[in-house]
Amino acid sequence: MNTKVLVSLALLVGIGAVLHTVVPPILFGMKPDMLLTMMFLGILLFPNIKSVLLVALTTGAMAALTTSFPGGQIANMIDKPITALVFFALVMAVKKVAKSTITAAVLTAVGTIVSGVVFLSAAFFLVGLPGEFSSLIKVVVLPAAVVNTIVMIVVYPIVLNVLKRTKITSEISA
Repeated sequence: MNTKVLVSLALLVGIGAVLHTVVPPILFGMKPDMLLTMMFLGILLFPNIKSVLLVALTTGAMAALTTSFPGGQIANMIDKPITALVFFALVMAVKKVAKSTITAAVLTAVGTIVSGVVFLSAAFFLVGLPGEFSSLIKVVVLPAAVVNTIVMIVVYPIVLNVLKRTKITSEISA
């Protein structure tokens, strides 16, 4: 694996970890998962299975370390790899338009909902939930999807521009 890809993914996970730590909770100590947005960005920028698995495992570990949800450590380790693979499959399915900001935003919304459902399902079976499943989807997952989508709309074009200027994407493709 290319060192520039590793450094880029590490930066995204690091930025996501900081954002994940400082974003305030919405309900019952649960908050939008900014690590998830950075994981999606990493998958969009470097859509190959090695990068996807690497960013999924490191994002899962960082989310587990920074979660405030009781029992969220294991749920995050289950959620992130599953979500990353589903997101990667979606990116591959729309590969021709995957470099569009609109496509990135839609994929982020769908990916965040998938992640929320997987996370809440894992948490439900492992430790239980502090509320009703459908209520948590409405109150936590859907607002998180909106926040993550807005963040992706703002960040994705900026990151693409930076990568073009630094020629990282052209060196990776070669």
